[in-house]
Amino acid sequence: MVDTLARPERPSDSAIGGMSTRARHWLLTVACLDVLTVIASMVALNAALPDIALQTSATQSQLTWVVDGYTLALACLLLPAGAIGDRYGRRGALLTGLVIFGLASFAPVIFDDPVQIIVARAVAGAGAAFIMPATLSLLTAAYPKAERNKAVGIWAGVAGSGAVVGFLGTGTLLHFFEWQSVFWALTAASVGLLILTCTIRSSRDEHRTPIDWIGGALIATAVAVFVFGVIEAPAQGWLDPLVWGSMVAGVVLTVAFALVQLHRTHPLLDIRLFKRPDFATGAIGITCLFAANFGFFFVVMQYMQLVLGYTALQTAFALVPLAIPVLVLGATTHLWSPRIGLRAAVVSGLVLIAAGLLCMRTLEVDSSFFDLAWPLLIISAGIGMCTAPTTSAIMNAAPDDKQGVASAVNDTTREVGAAVGIAAAGSVLAAQYEHLLAPALGAFPEQVRGPALESLAQALEVAARMGPAGQVLSLEAQRAFLSAMDLSMTVLSVALLVAGVFIGLWSPGRDGRQLRALRRGLARPRARRVRGHRNP
Repeated sequence: MVDTLARPERPSDSAIGGMSTRARHWLLTVACLDVLTVIASMVALNAALPDIALQTSATQSQLTWVVDGYTLALACLLLPAGAIGDRYGRRGALLTGLVIFGLASFAPVIFDDPVQIIVARAVAGAGAAFIMPATLSLLTAAYPKAERNKAVGIWAGVAGSGAVVGFLGTGTLLHFFEWQSVFWALTAASVGLLILTCTIRSSRDEHRTPIDWIGGALIATAVAVFVFGVIEAPAQGWLDPLVWGSMVAGVVLTVAFALVQLHRTHPLLDIRLFKRPDFATGAIGITCLFAANFGFFFVVMQYMQLVLGYTALQTAFALVPLAIPVLVLGATTHLWSPRIGLRAAVVSGLVLIAAGLLCMRTLEVDSSFFDLAWPLLIISAGIGMCTAPTTSAIMNAAPDDKQGVASAVNDTTREVGAAVGIAAAGSVLAAQYEHLLAPALGAFPEQVRGPALESLAQALEVAARMGPAGQVLSLEAQRAFLSAMDLSMTVLSVALLVAGVFIGLWSPGRDGRQLRALRRGLARPRARRVRGHRNP
């Protein structure tokens, strides 16, 4: 198998690689299906955790790592996996990832011990680390620059909708089958995608730059240690030595990685790219976007199921409106993004998400679906405004021979942002819930107060066994949860608005210049405009 595109005659044509329009569209279809499966798998098991706990006797800590083991392995291996794809062939990396992902997804069908499931999910995350950057870098290498933003926008729209697809698919399967059906579905999807991926063209770094294995080991360890600390924060507390020690160690290792990269002839990642306002805006924007997005999902899904009483399938269908604006805005990015520029797109998107999160504060214990749907549409419009432009900014700022690494930067910021968002929203929710509910439980015995203060789910379970007195406990717990949810949404909103102010000052606009040069030496000069073309 020759894992390279035909060498172009001119550098400006390097994105075309001799591929026909039909071949590029087919590549786009397969790449979107591949990344959709990876993103859907990230959230697929959340709805299945109660069944897994019941049948495998998994502890709460083990259930957490059934989900987070996948995320941790994926996050820490993205950059090295992207570099391997650039060096040895992006389709080869994609096929390798699909094989690993498929085998690891099938393992829980056979092995049902909690530790074995955790290991299998971590291996699946390692496979996903090869899939995600390869899908995007294949697209940017195959499409000419005039069409690249459209392809990236569609990819970003599909990736942004992956969580909703994962919820919907899992909810449907669990409605009819056992929890193992989720793993059967992921395995079948892997086999089908493996066959489809064999039909696409590949690409790689034509210079065959050697891989910086030292840099890869450093950044993989840094991300793994930092994300581990963030994941443990809600359970252990932010002041726990394991938590802050891991996060500090992650930052120190990241600094060490940066220093090593400055002295490497062929660095894994040229960190000077972060001096570029467009690249930095893309990385910061995606991190903030996914922190808010996954923090929101973590909280609102509990509200829908524990307060509104939705089933897993009803929750999935209720979240479908979230995907519509994301898909539409992603697919049409090439039409509106050049007209308003990166700065306006990202700032507007972050403000819309913040506004939608604040509108969630209008929800009550007995709210209707309409009360929930219109804030969801505002949030999804903001997600759609941010996702494609930030992804395009990262990919367009990186050299053509480092598209796999650039895609890995895009994906790593997603995973780190998601972990931070879930940890932050979860910590605020838990602390405020306990603070508000404790005074209302003074008349209840300790055997009721203890579990009720742990979580709303446990409070409702205890209330269901108490008869008439349980109705009082249930109502008080739901009210405390609702107030805690309001605070979580407010914290996420404020963080987004602060990020929006920073990006508004730092990010380049339609003319390619910053609103204000925060540092004179880093301000981008006005780009020379070519007739008939606007700067992105």
